Amino acid sequence: MDHNHIRPWRNIARRKSRQIMVGSVPVGGDAPISVQTMTNTDSGDAPATIKQVLACVEAGADIVRVSVPDTDASRALREVVRESPVPIVADIHFHYKRAIEAAEAGAACLRINPGNIGDAARVREVIKAARDHGCSIRIGVNAGSLERHLLEKYGEPCPDAMIESGLDHIRILQDNDFHEFKISVKASDVFLASAAYMGLADATDAPIHLGITEAGGMISGTVKSAIGLGNLLWMGIGDTIRVSLSADPVEEVKIGYEILKSLGLRHRGVNIISCPSCARQGFDVIKTVATLEERLAHIKTPMSLSIIGCVVNGPGEALMTDLGFTGGGAGSGMVYLAGKQSHKLSNEQMVEHIVEQVERRAAEIEADRAKLDAAE
Repeated sequence: MDHNHIRPWRNIARRKSRQIMVGSVPVGGDAPISVQTMTNTDSGDAPATIKQVLACVEAGADIVRVSVPDTDASRALREVVRESPVPIVADIHFHYKRAIEAAEAGAACLRINPGNIGDAARVREVIKAARDHGCSIRIGVNAGSLERHLLEKYGEPCPDAMIESGLDHIRILQDNDFHEFKISVKASDVFLASAAYMGLADATDAPIHLGITEAGGMISGTVKSAIGLGNLLWMGIGDTIRVSLSADPVEEVKIGYEILKSLGLRHRGVNIISCPSCARQGFDVIKTVATLEERLAHIKTPMSLSIIGCVVNGPGEALMTDLGFTGGGAGSGMVYLAGKQSHKLSNEQMVEHIVEQVERRAAEIEADRAKLDAAE
């Protein structure tokens, strides 16, 4: 993120990692932290998988992962890759031939554990296929599937065991002169995952993929992911993220972006700042915010909008946002533009007027951006 001289307490010093390419998306180095998700359709059903990929992309996904467990999925992958506007990661476990088929089908990255692909000769074949077809590789260590010898050595999944597993897998790739890889050390336990990631960040300069695996449903999974990923991102660790939820993958993308937006690491769409509401509210805040979130979901331009029910904090919050509405009395409130009072507005007109104002401002920002790009 850009260094903030005015508010230095907001600065995050990102860990220095080397950069790789996942298809057209740079990961690591000074590249923006990318947001990933994974489809949950039958991977052999290309139309269904493509439909879900496109929905995830519309929500903001930079990279989408697709499981490739069998030959039907391998055959469908070629079509999925062709129709996807973002790089596709092929998720491979155990079957080295699936990894080779995925590379041949155009996958941008192979998610594997080199240790469970088979003997050294099979690993070399997978690495050769990745190199020949321009694939990167993600080493995916998971606390739930650690190697038997590490569990015997450490007694249980622990940070040291996960780090050792990751470094062993890195060594396999490096011994084969393959360096286009990123790595993750995921666990469902926030403490375990965080400690493993912190140790890994000190042990390698490889790009790091963050995730709290098997985090749970919408509410519990979002909380665990926000705590675990947010803590690591705040420390500067992480080059790409995936929020793992027992929910629609589109929701994973939205929450991933919200985590990054809350730390100032990525900006996309309208960031709504709103109060929880109380007896002082001059309008129905909760209903209004829900409506605006739906009506403004199509806006991709980064903007801030404050929706505050009364004048206690409303004017102060409006000073810091592009557009604001603060509830007043007698069925009306105050509209703020660029932090300054602009005009009064009735509550009945509020939603339509705010949507209009946001759309107009977004168009102005995009037009100015296009002029700058043309000038360069």
